[in-house]
Amino acid sequence: MMDYAARAAQADTFPKMLRLNAREHGDDIALREKDFGLWRSFTWNDYQNRVRDFALGMIELGLGKGDVVSMIGDNRPDWVAGEIAAHAIGAMSLGLYRDALEEEVGYLVSYGEAKLVFAEDEEQVDKLLGLGDKAPSLRHIVYSDPRGMRKYDDPRLIFADTLAQMGRARATREPQLYDALVDATDGDATAVLCTTSGTTANPKLAMLPAGHILRHCATYLAFDPKGPDDEYVSVLPLPWIMEQVYALGKGLLCRMKINFVESAETMMNDFREIAPTFVLFAPRVWEGIAADVRARVMDASPLKQRLYEAGMKAGLAALDSGRHSAIGEALLFHALRDRLGFTRLRSAATGGAALGPDTFRFFRAMGVPLRTLYGQTELLGAYTLHQADSVDPDTTGVPMGREVEIRIDGADTNGVGEIVVKHPNMFLGYYKNPEGSVADMLDGWMKSGDAGYFNPAGQLVVIDRIKDLAETARGDRFSPQYIENKLKFSPYIAEAVVLGAGRDYLAAMICIRYSIVSKWAEKNRIAFTTYSDLASRAEVYALLRKEVEAVNATLPPAQRIRRFMLLYKELDADDGELTRTRKVRRGVIGEKYGDIIDSIYSGKDAIAIDTVIRFQDGSTQRIRTTLDVVTLDATPLAEAAE
Repeated sequence: MMDYAARAAQADTFPKMLRLNAREHGDDIALREKDFGLWRSFTWNDYQNRVRDFALGMIELGLGKGDVVSMIGDNRPDWVAGEIAAHAIGAMSLGLYRDALEEEVGYLVSYGEAKLVFAEDEEQVDKLLGLGDKAPSLRHIVYSDPRGMRKYDDPRLIFADTLAQMGRARATREPQLYDALVDATDGDATAVLCTTSGTTANPKLAMLPAGHILRHCATYLAFDPKGPDDEYVSVLPLPWIMEQVYALGKGLLCRMKINFVESAETMMNDFREIAPTFVLFAPRVWEGIAADVRARVMDASPLKQRLYEAGMKAGLAALDSGRHSAIGEALLFHALRDRLGFTRLRSAATGGAALGPDTFRFFRAMGVPLRTLYGQTELLGAYTLHQADSVDPDTTGVPMGREVEIRIDGADTNGVGEIVVKHPNMFLGYYKNPEGSVADMLDGWMKSGDAGYFNPAGQLVVIDRIKDLAETARGDRFSPQYIENKLKFSPYIAEAVVLGAGRDYLAAMICIRYSIVSKWAEKNRIAFTTYSDLASRAEVYALLRKEVEAVNATLPPAQRIRRFMLLYKELDADDGELTRTRKVRRGVIGEKYGDIIDSIYSGKDAIAIDTVIRFQDGSTQRIRTTLDVVTLDATPLAEAAE
């Protein structure tokens, strides 16, 4: 096994580690990108040269130590090259989510005082040009995709290849300059400004030194080893801390190959072509894959449906006994893993939010070696993970190393309290926000804001955000997130918001999974026009009623959903209802849908809606409909929808 800690000590910044890899393994493949249907490979030398050219190009533009360089767009080689190049000149990198709206982009670019932004394409360039005087610091916009860019004449625009040419010219004049810049980089200085989730307010920017990231990656890799023969597909947003850890930190440290898919639409096909050895997905992606599998089964022949049901039943039974089902493998799982591109998986993980136990068991039964990781941006991402031979879907595993210390503060009689953590490679504080840093820290320990406890096996159980734990008017405590995750295991449910804090009982607002419910409706000859029209159909309500009743049957009486309704639109991060990592912003939901919530609890069986929704392209749609509210029996016995 590679001595990860020694290598992190040998090169304590991203530019130093990249240079080391190029010197020792220059002709090995480092990155792949799919574009126009073809895979392009980049060696460590190619990677190093692109970073050098970008770095010296930025020097030519007058950027240097202490500046902020931002990136926005899809996961691409030029993103990671631009980020490492920023570090090489002593600047800090700030990643922005590609689907962020102009207002969000403006806030972060202005707050970070970014002087240059690597913007992938015309779509992202438009957001930046639309900021006008809202981003006075922005001097340069570097784009990688020239399609559609001829019509622009803003002097700040620079084609990425032009920036690289400027860098090569500077390297010709000063051949020693780049190495001198890299030698001067400091592993203990802030390199990455990483956005926090921002569930209650604007995100904060955690200051992360590259040396801390690499040393933490060394701890992680010692617990879950990876190496040059591993293949990783980068699909989660690069601004997220865990994608920073995998696509940059671990990619550089253990030299696993990082692959970038062509688009979200081609992701699963591209995934099958690579057949990675490791995958990290957010819960919403795992839920989406599971829902898609069950949707395909709905369209299959009766024989294939029976084979699926038999294979799944055998697989889950074997899983409960600590085995893998040979019958399930023959009937279902081998073919299913092949179809999904999971044939070579040696390791798989989920993180960022809770994944429902039912979805977790679905993949484990299939033979996917899925484990849960847990952490926070401020702690450099994950610091707990399941051991390979001890996976409990109700927990998030154990600390990855002895240097990771976890305690439970303010524990109640059941041992439940706030999870508090420290390790040697934490963040340095929040950018331009020392008060926030002090508020979240306690004598060197980071307060997670999550409620949890250690089970008898020493594994950490995370219940929910402390602020999201709720109590009914009757004094019954519950975790909305836990119940929401159980609901989302249904292939027909995309999102759910469980209500009940300070109320007499629990209720839920549910968003249908349109792609699957529409297919179900067509199969059952149910006419509809739009999402809101489909969600209002009595047949759909009957379908969803069975799903909610099936979840209720698994819950204690006090935590069962008494009333529910189907929302007329999907919850959307663009509307502020979800974070960019798909976490529910409960405060926004409570304010935006307050009248609907009050109507649910007033006992109304129908709620008239007359509103306008705005789409990302600026178009609007007026919604006039009536939302039915379904009242359920407190002791449901119904089975799940067939």
